[in-house]
Amino acid sequence: MAVAAAPDHLFHLRNNFYLGSFQAAINNSDLPNLSPDDAVERDCLVYRSYIALGSYQLVINEIDSAAATPLQAVKLLALYLSNPHDKESTIASLKEWLADPAIGSNALLRLIAGIVFMHEEDYIEALKHTNAGGTMELHALNVQIFIKMHRSDYAERQLRVMQQIDEDHTLTQLANAWLNLAVGGSKIQEAYLIFQDFSEKYPMTGLILNGKAVCCIHMGNFDEAETLLLEALNKDAKDPETLSNLVVCGLHLGKSSSRYLSQLKLTHPEHILVKRASSAEDSFERAVQSVA
Repeated sequence: MAVAAAPDHLFHLRNNFYLGSFQAAINNSDLPNLSPDDAVERDCLVYRSYIALGSYQLVINEIDSAAATPLQAVKLLALYLSNPHDKESTIASLKEWLADPAIGSNALLRLIAGIVFMHEEDYIEALKHTNAGGTMELHALNVQIFIKMHRSDYAERQLRVMQQIDEDHTLTQLANAWLNLAVGGSKIQEAYLIFQDFSEKYPMTGLILNGKAVCCIHMGNFDEAETLLLEALNKDAKDPETLSNLVVCGLHLGKSSSRYLSQLKLTHPEHILVKRASSAEDSFERAVQSVA
């Protein structure tokens, strides 16, 4: 007789987090009868949701030095993101922990390492810690890293691993959509259908709206993309992906997007679009000076 699988008490909490319903993840986290390991995972998801909402200091203040390793890793991520001008000490602490045989192999610590080094655009270092996999989140992060490295062949291999583990998993579906967007062409429509499916099953989030909008931009449907992005902006006026996608959309529609770019510069000065815009402005200034 088959043994029934134990109920997954954290399924909805994880799903909310993966799809960008961060406040819902926080609000619905009071779950009874959790095992000690599940309680730690629950707390990690809640604190990571606070990080996603920009509440770094709350996370730093609430996680003390006696907390479990995964929670300490989450606190490190909050420290890293809260102070962009002093990343070195956080990265030094991270490397120290990764080198510790007792905790270095912890899956969440490796995931946070992957996220931090991906932020640093040090993809080889990120893969040192994530490539072994072990959790669906690590596999999904590998897909993201390989896409950043323009290695869609390796990303596809990771996606196949995820599909073999659980084809219907939210992260498998998301990774599939990311890869389809990276490959482009006829795959864009497939990516759109994945985000459309999410929007029918779950409450609409900025992540889902941006996913659909980027597909529309690729397909040349800029009016629909703008509508979706303005809906996303109503949910979070400071979301960097929404603002940067609105800048791109505005350029294609012949509309001024300077306000969105100004907001992006103010709230996310390290964003790649801000850096590229600044670099283009500098190049233009130099060109003007050279002919003046």
